[in-house]
Amino acid sequence: MASINQNLVVTLLPNFRNLGVMLRVLVIVTGLTVIAAMLKSANWSGFIQQWMGIAAVVQPIAVCSVLLLGAANAWLHKLEYRAAVMLIVLVELAVTLLVLRFGAMILGTAMEDVERDAVFAVTTTLVLLGYFNLRNRALSPALTEARLQALQARIRPHFLFNSINAVLSLIRAEPRRAETALEDMADLFRVLMADNRDLAPLAKEVELCRQYLALEQLRLGERLRIDWHVDNMPGDALMPPLVLQPLLENAVYHGIEPSIEPGVVSVNIYHVRDQVHVVLRNPYRKDGSHHAGNKMALGNIRERLALHFDAEASLQARAGDSEYEVHITIPYVRADE
Repeated sequence: MASINQNLVVTLLPNFRNLGVMLRVLVIVTGLTVIAAMLKSANWSGFIQQWMGIAAVVQPIAVCSVLLLGAANAWLHKLEYRAAVMLIVLVELAVTLLVLRFGAMILGTAMEDVERDAVFAVTTTLVLLGYFNLRNRALSPALTEARLQALQARIRPHFLFNSINAVLSLIRAEPRRAETALEDMADLFRVLMADNRDLAPLAKEVELCRQYLALEQLRLGERLRIDWHVDNMPGDALMPPLVLQPLLENAVYHGIEPSIEPGVVSVNIYHVRDQVHVVLRNPYRKDGSHHAGNKMALGNIRERLALHFDAEASLQARAGDSEYEVHITIPYVRADE
């Protein structure tokens, strides 16, 4: 794996189809109209009048721009960044002129202050692109990799030792099963040491989880029972790698290990319309001594989901009387989109 210091900050356009990006654009544009109205007014009544006049022009331009950029999102991301920025600025100028022209035709008035509106459109566009650029730098690959490595390091060292001991106990009695376990360990740690910044198919993530749980069952035996519900799982859906495995590790560590009784870890993955849902459940005891360890993994995963999917992804954790549940929702994104 490349060193963290070798990762350069990549300047990328935002995903204009992302709901969070769309909302941020509209909120920032609205905020700029408020600032412009404040600068042009001397009192409250003047501010309201100025803001309504500016918003009547700017908001239709913003909505049209969001829809147009969303439609051209895939094509824009194929261009070099500077070329894409220049094209976006030209598009915003064209949209501004068209909206002004259409408004003048509807109202039967002449186009006024075209230069001012054009300057406002260009300035707003550059401010927005600059904001998303800074946000990308704040969530840069180097920082993301550092957080990911911290999450990977949370796979407890004694899990490796316990797995090796479990395999050693099988070598003479069940050599074929021991060989399968060693293959699972090799696959698991190969993924852990790989560069995992890109999205991966959900089916691959689930297969990794099956291998991890198979290793845990070697040492826990009948105490660990897995209930899979993946008949409605979209295997081609993309998600950040190493999201489910740490959650299942927490489920085993906090829900199964503390008890001598058998426990069930439930995995339910399905999609509804354009969303993929992942629901994990495990036994829960309120008097447990190490539940606080969940928070680090959950916080890290929330950040990674936000990095890739912004406001379109969510992670909710709920502790009941006897059950702990984690519910992840992500958009249904495929590799060909």
